[in-house]
Amino acid sequence: MLTEIYIENLAVIEKARIPLCGNFNVFTGETGAGKSILIHGINAVLGQRVTKDIVRTGCDKAVISALFQNIDDNVKEALSEFGIESDGELLLTREILADGGSIARINHKTATIGALKRLGEMLIDIHGQHDTQILMSSDRHMEIIDRFGGDDSLLNSYQESFKTLQKKAKRLSQLVKQDQQQQKKSDYLKNLVSDVEEIGLKIGEEDEIANSLERLMKSENIITALKFAASAIDNDDSANAVSLIQDAAGAVDSQSDYIEDSEELVSRLKTTELELRDISETLRNLAEDMELDEMKLAKLQSRSNAIRELTRSYVCTGDELVKRCEEAKAALKDMQDNEEEIKQLRREKSELLTEVSNRAKALSSYRIETAKRFTNCVLEQLQFLDMPGVRLEVAHRVGKLTLQGMDSMELMISANKGESLKPLAKIASGGELSRIMLALKCAIADKDSIPTMIFDEIDTGVSGRAAQKIGIKLSELGSVRQVLCVTHLSQIGIMAENHLKIEKHQENGRTSTKVTTLDFEGRVYEIGRIMCGEPPSELILKSAREELIKQHPRFAKENEN
Repeated sequence: MLTEIYIENLAVIEKARIPLCGNFNVFTGETGAGKSILIHGINAVLGQRVTKDIVRTGCDKAVISALFQNIDDNVKEALSEFGIESDGELLLTREILADGGSIARINHKTATIGALKRLGEMLIDIHGQHDTQILMSSDRHMEIIDRFGGDDSLLNSYQESFKTLQKKAKRLSQLVKQDQQQQKKSDYLKNLVSDVEEIGLKIGEEDEIANSLERLMKSENIITALKFAASAIDNDDSANAVSLIQDAAGAVDSQSDYIEDSEELVSRLKTTELELRDISETLRNLAEDMELDEMKLAKLQSRSNAIRELTRSYVCTGDELVKRCEEAKAALKDMQDNEEEIKQLRREKSELLTEVSNRAKALSSYRIETAKRFTNCVLEQLQFLDMPGVRLEVAHRVGKLTLQGMDSMELMISANKGESLKPLAKIASGGELSRIMLALKCAIADKDSIPTMIFDEIDTGVSGRAAQKIGIKLSELGSVRQVLCVTHLSQIGIMAENHLKIEKHQENGRTSTKVTTLDFEGRVYEIGRIMCGEPPSELILKSAREELIKQHPRFAKENEN
């Protein structure tokens, strides 16, 4: 249980050491005295989010400590996970720095805020003014009913099977997707291998064909040139070189009587003619020797076109394509066949689905029975809390399987006789919500192991006899749990075993809040102040004294003195 809270430099609280008893503790004080700051401090030391604005003006940091004694084994186990040993005592500390930083400690050992939060959830259950959102959210109602049931075995076994089903379904989905992707890849690789093998492409062939074509194309040009040269020297045309030489020799010879050395000139021209005829023959022989193989050219061009079309299709060179073909063959050989595993997983998934469905039905039946006991218990609490005409039922619907089962449950209520049942979220009265929340807390108080419960203004919207009933119920709750309650009502304050007053005062030009544990006379005065304002009349003080003695007989002797 929480035995002491220490607060330093937290907003208007300069320094406060707050001792607590193990049953029902109540905090009272004027509006604005700092009661909400106290709750903020407790939230902070439990790892909840805070801002630097909460640090008292002019101070470097705020410090909040919470001392717990006789902690449960589950808390000790959590501490052990953090590397912290405990003999049953636990000190949580939170320092909030003015520059925005934060330091957490567990038994004086530095820890994470997450560690504080985890421990806090095991140690204290805080109901604040905004926690009625639990009631307003139908998604949380089944959680409340499950907590009331107290037996998690059906839910745990269901969730274990459901998670296994999820894993099987996920693995099956992955394999099916992988198989589909693999099939697409396999088809692509098979097409690649088929295309390459169909044309019989080899490494280096693309370059070899290109070089051969280049040589063939150059040969064609050479042959054309040789034939042209041979034709120019000696052909059927009278304008060829041989004919012209013959004409020149004839012309010189016809005038030999008049041309000096004409015989030599004619001889030389005839020699030139013979040389030209020899050159022409040589050129023709060369051309014939280099005659272009048109069929070979056509074949090479066709082969080149086929290779070019294939490489363009796969966006790579011929050599790269041959390598990819070999890699594709190896990949096809190594590809895993998932068909058998897929069949097996489908069988297992079907069997698990049947198992999960059966467990969901069993869980649903248990919840229906639990919901009946729950509503009866809560109705009993509500009738005591001055809501005798209330009707409460659980609307149960069955839907798809989820981690929480196949059920959805929503609390339906009629606060007054003659009114139809409506969703709890439709209730507008803050007083009704406060009492319903208290009834729920009482119903499940012995179902969990959280030792301390804090109620921040659970009395919102109630007064008179209803407030008195809330005080009695909180006192009863304090017999099985440690209860801390912030209240404005005397009916609740009277019922507490330990009464602490939060008050604001001025000192050295600054406002400070202090927390004081009240003795009997202090309680009498404070109850009187709450009942009629300050200063309370003697009649009110007498009434407050009588009520305190009535509820706490131990004060009788002190009152006699």
